[in-house]
Formats: sequence, C-alpha cells, structure tokens
Amino acid sequence: MSTWGKNYPGEEPKKSWTIHEAKGKLETFCAYQERCQWDVRRKLFEKGIHGEAQEELIAGLISDGFLNEERFARAFARGKFRLKRWGKSRISRELGMRQISKQCIQLGLSEIDLEEYAETLQREVEKKWLSTKEPNLSIKKYKVIQYLMSRGFEQDLIQDALEIIQSQQ
Repeated sequence: MSTWGKNYPGEEPKKSWTIHEAKGKLETFCAYQERCQWDVRRKLFEKGIHGEAQEELIAGLISDGFLNEERFARAFARGKFRLKRWGKSRISRELGMRQISKQCIQLGLSEIDLEEYAETLQREVEKKWLSTKEPNLSIKKYKVIQYLMSRGFEQDLIQDALEIIQSQQ
C-alpha cells in the first residue's frame, strides 16, 4: 500500500495498527526526530487509523509533549538551512505544505542567523557561478539565478551576491 492508501501491483498491504499499539509506536516515531501533525496523520492513515481515533492519538501526543508544531518548525528550518543549504522561501514553502501555521513558520525562520544566511548565499552563488560553463554572460547569470531561486533564495539577495562576484572579476 502506498503512502495514501492505494495498492500497487506486487506490493503487499502494510500491517494495520491497533489503537494501543499505535500510541507506543507513534511515541517512538516522534521521539526519534521532530515530527509535525501532518507526518503523524500520514503515518496513521498508512496504518489504517482514521477519524476520531486519529484525533485522540494526536491530542495525546501533543499533551505528552511528543508533538509540538513550533519546535518542529524551528528544527526543520535549522536543519534544512544548515544541511541542505535551502533558502527561506523553500523552507517556508515546505513548512506550509506540512500545514504548519504562518506564525510557526515565522518562528522557524527566525532560527536562521541573517549573517550566516548571507554568507551561505554568497558561497552558493560563487560555487554555481564557477561551475556554470556558459560563454554568454547574461545566460550564465540567468542560469545561476534560476538555480538559486529553486533552492529557495530570494531574487534580490541573489542579484546582490552576483554583483559582488562580478565586481571581483
């Protein structure tokens, strides 16, 4: 069974959980790494738990401190910025996809140090600029901008970083 309950040929259906079994497994699931309600709902759907039982389990995880959207948003933003070097736009988009509130998204983005963000962007621009083998300067600039925008960096900041690189050459 796929993530959202569709059976594919040759794929065995996943084992369903009982409500009691689900509580322990979800606590382990949430203790292993920060999770959001969306992750837990997906997991419960996968295991055949829906409706009121799903809501009760999630409420229990929140009251026991296993689920916390703000804590998740902060950890997610820190991790994706430092490890994958994503920009704020991409992080914000991904958190929104996970149904995190705008307030929690803002708190998560506040975890990113502005100075470190600018340094990371400058390094990424330099790296992409040097690796892009394009003789036409305007096409090269376009390719670098597109790449970094896909990584979630803001266009005005990318333009500023590109100007710094071009002034050094």
